[in-house]
Formats: sequence, structure tokens, C-alpha cells
Amino acid sequence: MYNILQGQVSKNTETNTYNYEHPIAFDPSTYVCRYIDNPIRIDGIITSSEWHNSEWSHSFVDIQGNRKESPHLDTKIKMAWDSQYFYFAATLQEPHIWATLTERDAIMYHDDDFEIFIDPDGDGHNYFEFEMNAHNAIWDLLMLYPYNIDNGHNYVMDYNITSIESQVHIEGTLNQTADIDDHWSLEVAIPWSAFKDLMRTNHVPAAGDQWRINFSRVDWTMDIKNDGYHKTMKNNRPLPEDNWVWSPTGYVNMHKPETWGYVQFEMDSDTQFQQNENEKVKWALWQTYYQLKQCYKKTNKACSLEVISIPQVDVLNYNFKPILNINDYGFNISAPGLDGQIFVINEQALLKTISNN
Repeated sequence: MYNILQGQVSKNTETNTYNYEHPIAFDPSTYVCRYIDNPIRIDGIITSSEWHNSEWSHSFVDIQGNRKESPHLDTKIKMAWDSQYFYFAATLQEPHIWATLTERDAIMYHDDDFEIFIDPDGDGHNYFEFEMNAHNAIWDLLMLYPYNIDNGHNYVMDYNITSIESQVHIEGTLNQTADIDDHWSLEVAIPWSAFKDLMRTNHVPAAGDQWRINFSRVDWTMDIKNDGYHKTMKNNRPLPEDNWVWSPTGYVNMHKPETWGYVQFEMDSDTQFQQNENEKVKWALWQTYYQLKQCYKKTNKACSLEVISIPQVDVLNYNFKPILNINDYGFNISAPGLDGQIFVINEQALLKTISNN
């Protein structure tokens, strides 16, 4: 369980303001996902003939970004799409491939695993989490909102996607300590129908649409013994796992969808990623939200914008002027975007987009 309020929030006693500074620069990863004409056969083998339009991502980094050293094992991903499926591929360098869990919906990160997080409409709520290990055991669940927004039950554990396909290919031998493995690879196909209840707009993307997505790899430190692999222990507890990701969150916490990467869907092989300056406005709203929540946590009362530091938005001729509305049930913070839209975030970290036309 993680705290949405994590961050460098402090009170300046001289100016009576709360300040928030994210521990790493706001620079989410980006990827252009190309349309394919022929379905990909899901067998875990990432062939150039099937994936030729899809580029490899950059290598994964530590979840805390440049606060930690780069991972000592390489991980990369690819994505593709057609009219029926959203496709994923990953390759995970690993000299000792092991897995213990075989049942669906087991807590997969207790093994080394690979994880996919998808927030189609980028509102920070109702996002999809998928995990799998080298046995091709899978865990799919629906997150209603990030942890510790409130004390409610924020996930649906028995949320099973029908028609999902996944497979693993191992270059080496699973659970065999006597040899050195090379890597394991995986392929996943998620039907578009899985997202129809997660967003307010069409659940099948159009060219140019951008979704918030992230990927994680959990890797445990292991001892190798004659009877198999065992987690390295200290004070009768396993050493903390490594968390390597595509787009770092700044904290050991994947459930910060505002920091995830952007995936842009395209039909052709030439279109490049288009930066949306409105995302800077949304990020400023998130920083404002962090401060107000921290102020409420410390004072147990509603706080005004006068006691926080208003973030700056690095967009030419744009002045970020948030408006705070407080009622008996919570609050919302709004700010105009750059194209006639208004963005609103409420006390439960739900980010909405409202047309101003």
C-alpha cells in the first residue's frame, strides 16, 4: 500500500506556504505505437517479421529515476495495435530464470515478474494492471483509484479479462540452477473490449490518441542452492526487490498514474510523437493537489490557495491561475487549458477534462 501524498512537501514558516517539488524532473517516457495489418501470433517469440514496424523502447530505469543506479539487467518493450488487440512484447535479460506461481490471480510480484499498467483516458482512476511471471501465470485486476486516496476498497481482485492472450519464451532453463540463462521474452494481446468500461470516450483508439501507460519489472535478489533458488534474507526477511520501469515515478510506487508514459497510436510508420502542452497544465494541477492535500493532512481543515506555492507552467504566453472550490464533500481545483478546455482535479485525485465550447 502506498501514499498518494508522497513528495517533498514542506511548510515555509516565513511565508506560511506549502511547497511541493517532485523528486525527479517531470519527463514521462513516450512511444509511438504503430498499426499492423496482420495479427501477431502470441508465442513469446518476438520475430522481426511480425514486429518490424515496432521499435524497441529505451532500456528500463530504476523506478526512482536518477535517484538510483541504472539496473544491472536489461529490459525493453515493444507495442503494436490492430482493430482487435493491443499487443505488447518484452525481453528481460536474466542469467537465472525462476518462477514458483502457476495459478491465475496469484500475487505475481512475489516472483520475478513483468507488469503492465494502462490508464486509457488519463484521469488517474479506473486503470488496468496486468502482471505475469516466467511460468506465464497471470494476474489481472482493476484499480478504481490509487492507494491511500481514502480508506475505501480501491481494487477489483476478481476482474478477469476474457480473450486475453499471453505467452512466455525462455532462452535457458526455468528453475535450473546449474546453468546460466540468457533472457525470457513475452508477448501479450489484450482485446480492446477490456477497456470499454474504463473510459468516457471510444475504447478503441484513433490515430493520434494518447494513453497513459507504464511497465514495471520486479527482480528479487536470490541465493542459489542445490535445491533451487531462494530469496536472499536479512533479519529473517527477504531483501527488498528491485523495481525497474519504463517511465520512472520518482518513488517506489507504481500507483502514480500522473507520472506514467504517453503512448501515441498511429496508422503509418512515419508520424512522430506529438508533445501536448496541456500535459504541463495537468502536471501543475497535480502539484497544487499535493500541496492542498498535505495542508489538510497537517491542519485537519480545508486550506486555501494562499497557503501554497502556485506552480509555474513552462508554456509561452500561458499563466497558470488555478481556481479552488470547496464544499461539504471535498474540493476541486480547475484551470483552463490551451485549447478551450478546462481541467479539474478533485480531492480523490480524479482528473477530468471539460470542454469550454
